[in-house]
Amino acid sequence: MVLLRIGTRGSALALAQAAEVKARMAAADPALAAPGAIEIVVIKTSGDTAADRSLAEIGGKGLFAKEIEEALTDRRIDLAVHSLKDLPSLLPQGLTLAAHLPREDPRDAFFSLRAPSLTALAAGATIGTSSPRRHAQLRHVRADLALVALRGNVDTRLKKLETGAVDAMLLAVAGVKRLGLAQRITAILSPEEILPAAAQGAIGIECRTDDTRARDWAEAIDHAPSALCVTAERAVLTALGGSCRTPIAALAELEGGGLRLRAMILRPDGSECLSAERRGATADAAALGRDAGDELRRRAGPRFFAEAGA
Repeated sequence: MVLLRIGTRGSALALAQAAEVKARMAAADPALAAPGAIEIVVIKTSGDTAADRSLAEIGGKGLFAKEIEEALTDRRIDLAVHSLKDLPSLLPQGLTLAAHLPREDPRDAFFSLRAPSLTALAAGATIGTSSPRRHAQLRHVRADLALVALRGNVDTRLKKLETGAVDAMLLAVAGVKRLGLAQRITAILSPEEILPAAAQGAIGIECRTDDTRARDWAEAIDHAPSALCVTAERAVLTALGGSCRTPIAALAELEGGGLRLRAMILRPDGSECLSAERRGATADAAALGRDAGDELRRRAGPRFFAEAGA
């Protein structure tokens, strides 16, 4: 008997994430460990069907969540599993982020067959990425590189590297590790080199606010330290009104019993970079994120965001 239906995208990475959620829930509640108690429901999203175009062109990273959230609202599924960096900071009415899995490494990974590091890449080398955040930061630190737009799953992108279509590329460490491909990483970039996307490496479980049964199951596997960091980072996005058109980066880390948050906003061409940092109590995670985001918005001014959305 199916007790819980988990909605997810159908990519190898998304299915691996859903399988992890299923395993953790089954371990937390014997009722869910019974054969057939949990069903994984694959849902094709708008972001999956337009893989040949950039997310900025087709409406933003929220397209990876839209159809899944519709299935949740329509009660075709009970829980949704998301890569949180792809989930907009403002959720539809009636839905809530109920739990977070332990966060994987949030940093970006550098891949190349031609250089051991980003700094060692030759001038004029081609580097693949379709992330506005990575694009802007690369332009800011290495304006001499030629940037090439890449979309598709991890395997597809790595094949482009192997065939020489690009000299290097950047991917999230978390996704590569979850697919068992960590040995392919050339170097891991520190946050001082490239600041990660807000909530990168985090898996979130979304459910209907009024579904207490599903919420209880989700909350039983919530990882509080990851939730604190992600809460601060997503609060930055909310304060900035961030979308995939706006190059925004944020990373919160637990340090010495408190929380350290770094946030950054850039012009799409990397010509200007503004950053903010906050330190405070973990209980103030959301407030720290809002405050950092508000500061960046004030310093940037409306023109900065208008140009990002052009």
